[in-house]
Amino acid sequence: MAIQYIQQIITNIILFYEQLGTIVYNYFINYSRLILDVIHLVFYRGFYVLLVFTIFLTTLFLLIALYVFFKKKEKEGKSDNKEFPFITVQIPTYNEIAALNCAERCLRFDYPKDKYQIIIGDDSSDKDVSEKIDSFALRYKENVIVTRRGSNVGFKPGNLNYMLKFTKGEYIVIFDSDFLPNENFLREIIIPFLKNKDVAAVQARWIIKNFSQNMYSVVGGIIPMLSHQLALPFLKYFKSNGFIAGSAEAIRKKDLIELGGWQEGSLTEDIDYSLRLTAANKKIVYLENLHCECEAPFTLKDVSRQQMRWAYGVIKAFKKHLNSIVFNNNVSFKTSLNAYLLVLGYAVTLLFFSLSVFGVFSIISAKPEPILWGKLFFEMGRNFLWTSGFLISSVITISLSKNIKEIPRTVFASLTVGLVVIFKVTLGIFKALFNRPMNWYMLEKNGNKTDV
Repeated sequence: MAIQYIQQIITNIILFYEQLGTIVYNYFINYSRLILDVIHLVFYRGFYVLLVFTIFLTTLFLLIALYVFFKKKEKEGKSDNKEFPFITVQIPTYNEIAALNCAERCLRFDYPKDKYQIIIGDDSSDKDVSEKIDSFALRYKENVIVTRRGSNVGFKPGNLNYMLKFTKGEYIVIFDSDFLPNENFLREIIIPFLKNKDVAAVQARWIIKNFSQNMYSVVGGIIPMLSHQLALPFLKYFKSNGFIAGSAEAIRKKDLIELGGWQEGSLTEDIDYSLRLTAANKKIVYLENLHCECEAPFTLKDVSRQQMRWAYGVIKAFKKHLNSIVFNNNVSFKTSLNAYLLVLGYAVTLLFFSLSVFGVFSIISAKPEPILWGKLFFEMGRNFLWTSGFLISSVITISLSKNIKEIPRTVFASLTVGLVVIFKVTLGIFKALFNRPMNWYMLEKNGNKTDV
């Protein structure tokens, strides 16, 4: 009896779910089109709302590009600097033999040898790399010292903070391992500090030496070029604050100490420090006539990782310093324009990704009907043209950088490799917004294949 009773209960349960399934199925058959119509309407209307914002922002960047393109450039005067304050050159590195190429270039500076020191902050886990760094430092022991923490805790900013203990200079010049400064670099980058005591940081222009290496280096190079050929010059012409970019930069040691040093663990310590300087009303100068060669990543993995890390770091820094900048009555909108420009660049990427998502779901949920190919291509072409401001800005950037022959490849790479990068950047943005962790990724560099 007990077994029959249990069997009856199981049968009733099965019948119940069969009837429920029938009800749901019938409901779906009768009302699915209505449900899909609502979903379609949401994504269709949402697509065009996003499209309006995208058109606005991409057009804004196009206007900035045109402004910079037609702006009369300042003539580069010859330096007559006679003052030589003591400077510390810092080269943080992690398993990168390219740091020796950078240090060797620094030894060639036309700056009094007794007025600067070079510190190689070696966080390497590769003993072979550390041995080569030690050998190099021994050859140039009058000018070069090596510091080691035994790990890379806190990433690059942790390394920079540790080097600060050995820093004798009133001013600090920082290079990433793949940067190759010219002989006049130190003499020129110090001038803004000497002319204006309010200057707290100076950024030089990056020149991507391997921009034409392949399609990935084009995408990896065009993004920093947008900063150095468009954003930073625009902020300079607008008489706003610039921002430091993590390398080929100089800072005043006193200001760094007053603001608590570098933010350890930050993936973009440069932007974090720039925003702190802006919040403190301290001046950041951009020297567009002072150039320094560097590398762009040249594999899809490295381009994607670098851009995801940069997006994550910028958004995290903006979130952290939002109140101290946006709601600070002592900081004018003009001064803090650097923060908004940085965030708007990533807002464009987020909008492109959102347009793709909304567009796909709008099509999937639409009523089945014959495809009107003429209408489809017309609307796609129209939307592409309306939102092409950012792409045209990239073309203008290529023109300004004297790489005109690379324009066709830049357009093609942006519409292919760029789509993958957009996804990765969006992932970085969301991770930052929702406080998810992000790792520091090492990038492959040509400079690590040869050493001095």
